[in-house]
Amino acid sequence: MRAVFHEQLSDLTGQLGLTCALTGEAMRQATLALLSADLVLAETAISKDDEISALSKDSEERAFALIAAGPTEEDLRAAVGQMQVVVDLRRMGALARHVGNVARRRHPLHAVPVDVHRQFEQMGEIAVALSAAARQALLTQNPVAAAKLQAEDDAMDALHQQLFSLLLGSQWQHGVGPAVDVALLGRYYERFADHAVQIGRRVRFVATGATLSQTG
Repeated sequence: MRAVFHEQLSDLTGQLGLTCALTGEAMRQATLALLSADLVLAETAISKDDEISALSKDSEERAFALIAAGPTEEDLRAAVGQMQVVVDLRRMGALARHVGNVARRRHPLHAVPVDVHRQFEQMGEIAVALSAAARQALLTQNPVAAAKLQAEDDAMDALHQQLFSLLLGSQWQHGVGPAVDVALLGRYYERFADHAVQIGRRVRFVATGATLSQTG
């Protein structure tokens, strides 16, 4: 029975890894659409969320079945951890979609002023890197690799703070509308990063039994 359980758990982990990769690709495309006012890329990023949602629904059903079948406390912890990862991945897909929606709504104009392009370029790079790191942690179930996500998240938080400093500074000359877009977009990237870090914490929970508060 445990052999079957672990085979099914391994299959689910692989599917979650694929979903994680899709969230990173969606955010990469959404960021490019945002910075280049590319409608096709925006639509592509938005459509990725449908694929992510479908995979998440299937993964959720698989995780429920594993929870019901978990023969030991350790197995149950693994199944519950995977169920929680599904929620994070679904949110990451939705956040990438939100970025794509902003790019689409402002087309053919650029959604963000050129003087914050560099910040959003960097935030996009960090988001994609975090997605890749979360995927690696998932597939390897390595708590050490999972712990390393925090450093990238700190860099995202610093960029998010930079954006707010620019918005509140006297040099902001772009009006209220763009300021609202920039504030919302910054929040989308920050939350995307937070969910990636949360995946790392869930991997550590499964591997060590430490609670999420104990994993930092």
